[in-house]
Amino acid sequence: MSDDLFAREQPAQGSGSPGDAGEARSFLPPNLLGNLVVTKARPAVVLGETLFLPLLAFVLGYLWSPDDPLQLHGNFPWPWFAPVIVALRHGFVAGLGGSSILLFGWLWSNFGRFDEFPQVHFFAGLALVMLVAEFSSLWRARTRRAETLERYLEQRLQQLVHEHYLLRLSHDRLEQELISRPMSMRDALAVLHDIGSVSADQPPPAARLLNLLVQYCQLEVASIHPVRGDVVDEAAWASTGGLASLAADDPLVRQALVMQRLCHVGQRSLDQQDTQYLVAAPLLDLARETYGLLLVRKMPFFALQPENLQTIQLLLGYYTDGLSVQGLARSIVEAVPDCPPAFAFELRRMMNVRQTTGVASAVVVLEFAERAVQRGLAAQIEHLKRELDEMWLLEREGRQALAVLMPLAGKAATQGYLARLETWAAQKGSHSLADLGVFPHILTVDGDETLVLIARIEAVLHA
Repeated sequence: MSDDLFAREQPAQGSGSPGDAGEARSFLPPNLLGNLVVTKARPAVVLGETLFLPLLAFVLGYLWSPDDPLQLHGNFPWPWFAPVIVALRHGFVAGLGGSSILLFGWLWSNFGRFDEFPQVHFFAGLALVMLVAEFSSLWRARTRRAETLERYLEQRLQQLVHEHYLLRLSHDRLEQELISRPMSMRDALAVLHDIGSVSADQPPPAARLLNLLVQYCQLEVASIHPVRGDVVDEAAWASTGGLASLAADDPLVRQALVMQRLCHVGQRSLDQQDTQYLVAAPLLDLARETYGLLLVRKMPFFALQPENLQTIQLLLGYYTDGLSVQGLARSIVEAVPDCPPAFAFELRRMMNVRQTTGVASAVVVLEFAERAVQRGLAAQIEHLKRELDEMWLLEREGRQALAVLMPLAGKAATQGYLARLETWAAQKGSHSLADLGVFPHILTVDGDETLVLIARIEAVLHA
């Protein structure tokens, strides 16, 4: 029943209350006397009470009856209340010490008559002290158990309150982001997918791009300026939040033009002067020349973080690539005439996105066996095309392969697409795609050349 034994039992009982089995095991002491020697009081207090109370009881008994200070021949041995009280408060060892004081008192008051020592009287008193001490130790152990459980529950309650508070903060933050960013990345790219085709009832491409950045990246005051050579034109293509005068000599502007990549206020060198802008991002053409510059004067503090900045760079790269559709796809179509221009363009654009932002894409090549070709499964899978995906059906000597380009798709996205196809195969009564004669191959759009990746796609068909 000691504190040490209880501490060892508590983890085994988990977060619940102590059981009867735990209480039964707690009677096995880790040392000779167990809880009989355990106390919470200070040693000086225990020693003082152990000596003072029995001594006071003996002195009072001696003043009442000098011949019989322990009331051995009276109606009741009142001085024995002192060691009983000490044992009840501090355990067996303190009670034994108090009983020793009474023993020494009897020896002092009966010096020379030791043969008259009341053995039965002292044995009964000592037995009473031991019984009271054991009762005291048992209830002190139960009290400590209840206090420990209470402290544990209090700590758990504080932890749950803290976690609930963090959950509320996270929920509020997520709610604010969903309000300020009502579309997903796929929706944003879908808006930019046909950015090159501008009709009369649509705003110019730069204005559409800036509106998208304001909506998706939480820009408040921003503008897009044309760049001719190394000079930024003060007349903006598009602006939002109020157009202020251009600071062409701003250090952040010069840094973005020199480095030809997105720069923000946290990247400025210490020797540079203060800047008026938070973000400066160049728009690059196919020759990697800067022809435009996005300048952000104001945006929320929490929006100025790496993920949002990477999103800005990604949307800018997707936009600039979209303005050069024919130039991007021409070299691929000339080398591989069978490749659809839309597929070639999107593949080249994803190559540029990978090089500029580090965001990878994937190509899932579905190889069809003869039985799958006969059932026309390739055409059926083409109907499962997602919004941004581009497909290329390859046919050679009666064999077929379907290349599905998945922009900005990682491992999880490709696995999810294959899981959709497996579900589609199950709806057709097959256990898997392999039973239908469809075998998937996953290729990553990384740093390879576009023609190299197309050769890997065609190699699946010739394998």
